[in-house]
Amino acid sequence: SGHPSTCLSAAALVAALFFREMRLDPKRADPPGNDRLVLSKGHAAPLLYAAWAQLGVLKESDLLTLRRIDSPLEGHPTPQFDRYEAATGSLGQGLSIGLGMALANRIEGAGQASRVFVLMGDGEMAEGSVWEAANLAALLKLGQLVALVDVNGIGQSQRTPHGHDTAWFAGVFESFGWRAVQVDGHDLEAVTRALAETRTPDGRPVALVARTFKGQGISWMQDADNWHGKPVPKDKLESALKDLGDDGAALPVHVPALPPAWKAAAKPAALETLPPYKAGEKVATRNAYGAALVRLGAADPRVVALDGDTKNSTMSLDFMKAHPERFFECFIAEQNMVGVAVGLANRGRIPFASTFAAFLTRAYDFVRMGAVGRANLKLCGSHCGVSIGEDGPSQMGLEDLAMFRAIPGAAVLYPSDAVSTEWLVREAARHEGVVYLRSTRPATP
Repeated sequence: SGHPSTCLSAAALVAALFFREMRLDPKRADPPGNDRLVLSKGHAAPLLYAAWAQLGVLKESDLLTLRRIDSPLEGHPTPQFDRYEAATGSLGQGLSIGLGMALANRIEGAGQASRVFVLMGDGEMAEGSVWEAANLAALLKLGQLVALVDVNGIGQSQRTPHGHDTAWFAGVFESFGWRAVQVDGHDLEAVTRALAETRTPDGRPVALVARTFKGQGISWMQDADNWHGKPVPKDKLESALKDLGDDGAALPVHVPALPPAWKAAAKPAALETLPPYKAGEKVATRNAYGAALVRLGAADPRVVALDGDTKNSTMSLDFMKAHPERFFECFIAEQNMVGVAVGLANRGRIPFASTFAAFLTRAYDFVRMGAVGRANLKLCGSHCGVSIGEDGPSQMGLEDLAMFRAIPGAAVLYPSDAVSTEWLVREAARHEGVVYLRSTRPATP
């Protein structure tokens, strides 16, 4: 079951990562200093589980539960499998999540030691969010972020637009400021050498662009159409296994030492002071949000803030001024902003991402998948309702309440004044899971 053709196209890439390159302690679920893998092409989940089985984390019998309703080994990976941190498979999201994880490593001081690898398919490179992430990663000089692009040339329903043209993909990454390496994705030694070249970051993220074939190694499936998502037929299983072969050799794994610079986030201090507002005073809840975020950030070093070039309207600008090392400007790219926040949350940070409520509509799929992945995600949408009338309907958050109420497990908060804003920002940080807080532009008593 699953997607054997796409697993075979990426098999050498995953083998090189798990058994030649990634620093990984298979005996511990979440040791600091581990390298991370985000499987953006989530339909290759069986390949991910097979690698963990080779490390002894899963048994062969566990693999046979793939896609069963009572199994943590879902058809697209989620944190139900405890060695995987993000829900992926809605294509085009993995690079944003990996970017957020790399930023968390940088905050922890593990940025030089730990790397984040993102395995992507060539089909998902048509998603704009991929290039939002590529742009920001280059601007932030995230040399510890490595994208592996599996260019197998076949999508779900037809051939991909650029086929096996790895030079095209490499050129686009380079135009964004990345270092790009082209490689034969089925030559294990060549892939290993290419990955070794990524170990010394020069400030540029790295894209390893691999030419591959769907169904590699099975004579009648390799580079053939109409095999996406289809299992090997029972009457062809014996010939497929014969084509692939199996030497049964155990594969080694490199266990890293704890990076000496790594530091855990300090525990939060108590924040029990009363909000500094007087009865009858007129204060916009967006202003109260910015002020509350500053006080929360001073008390809890896990809190980080992100914005989409609206920080002087959402008032996350106040947090940037007070805690610049924990503020990330994501520019006008709301999908990527939410994906980065998910990656930060997956690494133990408490991210507050802010923009106009109306603009969160375009990031909705990232929110949906963040909830599927149990991300501890906090979002603030400002300029809600018709009270900003002069700006016109394009700026009015009107759908946001309905949107976030449809997210399973989400808490939706709409403070009525500055005092309730202060308390609800604190409660948002305490609550585990997705929280949406709504703020308005006009001052209210």
